[in-house]
Amino acid sequence: MDLLQEHILTITIFFPLLAAFVLMLLPGESKTAIRRLALLLSLVPLILVLVMWLNYDRAAADMQFQDFASWFPAIGSNYHVGVDGISLPLFLLTTILTPLSILASFKIEERVKLFMMLFLIMETAMLGLFASLDLLIFFIFWEIGLVPMYFIIRLWGGADRNYASFKFFVYTMAGSLGLLLSIQIIGVVTGTFNIPELMDVWVNLPNDILLPVIGTVSVGWVKGIAFIAFFIAFAIKIPIWPFHTWLPDAHTQAPTAGSMILAGVLLKLGAYGFIRLVIPLFPEQAYTTAFILAWLGMLSIVMGGYAAFGQWDFKRLVAYSSVNHMGFVVLGIAVMAYAYGQNFVGSVTEDAILATNGAVFQMVNHGLSAAGMFFLVGVIYERTHTRDLKKYGGIWSVLPIYGMILIFTSMASLGLPGLNGFVSEFMVTAGTWNIFTVQLALSMLGLLMTGAYILKGIGATLHGPTKPEWLGLPKMTLREHAVIWHLMALMLSLGVWPQWILVFINDTVSRIFIG
Repeated sequence: MDLLQEHILTITIFFPLLAAFVLMLLPGESKTAIRRLALLLSLVPLILVLVMWLNYDRAAADMQFQDFASWFPAIGSNYHVGVDGISLPLFLLTTILTPLSILASFKIEERVKLFMMLFLIMETAMLGLFASLDLLIFFIFWEIGLVPMYFIIRLWGGADRNYASFKFFVYTMAGSLGLLLSIQIIGVVTGTFNIPELMDVWVNLPNDILLPVIGTVSVGWVKGIAFIAFFIAFAIKIPIWPFHTWLPDAHTQAPTAGSMILAGVLLKLGAYGFIRLVIPLFPEQAYTTAFILAWLGMLSIVMGGYAAFGQWDFKRLVAYSSVNHMGFVVLGIAVMAYAYGQNFVGSVTEDAILATNGAVFQMVNHGLSAAGMFFLVGVIYERTHTRDLKKYGGIWSVLPIYGMILIFTSMASLGLPGLNGFVSEFMVTAGTWNIFTVQLALSMLGLLMTGAYILKGIGATLHGPTKPEWLGLPKMTLREHAVIWHLMALMLSLGVWPQWILVFINDTVSRIFIG
């Protein structure tokens, strides 16, 4: 018990990896046993996160449940992990969506053991990244998370899975190369990869001095190049327009469970990187380019909305909606970048706290609603074997419960008051208004298109005359209900009473800006 209390965070991070090893020992033909055991073991990290949630000290609002071990002292890198009010909600999101995604994948028949193992390995990578307090450890988890998703798309994806998986891999690796080089330079210059230490040592290095060790390049120049590398790597992952083109292909070809975790958690790694690394480590550069980030966030909202409206593939429509909704996260991050590290007082700081809270909360809310939408697309695809909205019509009369669930989840994605999406998007817009007024006003064009593409998807699927080929569609199964009802309960609870998560986020964000 003492071991669990002292190392609960490390146990939570690496338990899915241990679970994957346990599954490896089972015979491959025992598909039912593998599925059930994978689901059961995936619930353990959720229980551990709930224990941390209940024991989290909000008054401290700092890194908690920290673990430290000497790993590579010769270069200044160590195993150092911890969570605060920003990373803990993302821990909860990850440990909720992983078992639900595994449950959603129970119909997969080929290479079941490998599929479940990859999912659990990916959970370890995501949790490890959200907890990393060492840059090198952060990068290792960042890269590990890439591999399982590549194989999930490549082996269990649709007809164009080879192209989609290759594009996903190349885009992510392209960003990772610059990220790795920048991390190495930071470590060489400062002698440490410890993130809390770097926020003092690296940030306060005078820009006009020559780079230590190399001695022929100024620190300011290197900081600028490193900032660009960090920016591009995380912009690709979010993805921010125009770095988004890998996303629709990856989502369209991925199996349902893969799309759920890709939209639900993996996209959040990039946004988390901006909040945890880019802005704190490069405050000057982030402040200078905040208006660029705001314009890119606006373009993500607008272009993502218009692109989604133009789709007739239901899954591709939902994929582009992620670009649209994550644009609000980017706007909130732009406000944080503008205010962070500056001696602003009064309304600017208050706006920054509100917008940053909204950005982090939107990461959680989009994770829930996007996972739900991709799951519902998968439900109808399994029955009709098509995602072409032109071929649907009148399905509500055949599957009324499915119709009700689709409307509820779509309204959460749309941002209907009373559901989760409204709260976070309202917080971002309220916090952004006084700082990036023009960008926010233009982004309302994208918000208009959000309603248009949501209604297009609902109308084409559920309404109109019922086509004869859909009259015998089977009802939703108990397993499918178990997946979606948990997500719906969370969407409703966060819309009616968002404070149960917002208090954790706000304590940490407020401390960042006002101490």
